[in-house]
Amino acid sequence: MTKDQIMQILPHRDPMLLIEDASLDGEWGVGHYQVRGDEWFLQGHFPGKPIVPGVILCEMLAQSACVLLKDLLEPGKLPVYTGLDQVKFRSPVLPGDLVTTRCKIKRAKHPFYFAEGSVLVGDRVCVTANFSFAITGA
Repeated sequence: MTKDQIMQILPHRDPMLLIEDASLDGEWGVGHYQVRGDEWFLQGHFPGKPIVPGVILCEMLAQSACVLLKDLLEPGKLPVYTGLDQVKFRSPVLPGDLVTTRCKIKRAKHPFYFAEGSVLVGDRVCVTANFSFAITGA
C-alpha cells in the first residue's frame, strides 16, 4: 500500500501518519518509515543527539497493523489503541535509519484485536511489543 492507500483506511494525517508504505508478508503486516531527522518528535528529544521516542515507534507499529485489518476499517470506523504490554526498547532509532515494522494478529474478539510486533532497523531489533486495539464505530 502506498501512503495514499493507507490514508483511505486510517484517519491519521501528517504529522501523525508515521508509516510511508505497508504490505502483507504472509500473516505479517510490514510497514516502513525513513527517519529524515527534521521530524517534529526529534526537535527536543534530545538536543544534539536525536533519538526517535519509543512512543512514536509504538505508534508506527500499530499503524502498520492497518494492512491486516483493511477490510474491517471501512469509512466511519476508527482503530484506537487499547493496550501495550511487554514493550522492550532494545536499540535506539536515529536520523537516517530506515524503520521496518512487523506485526501480526495473535487473536481477535471483535471489536478487539491483539497483536505482537517488532520494530527493526536492518537486522537490528529496536522494539518488541504486544499490543491491542479496538475498532470503534462512527
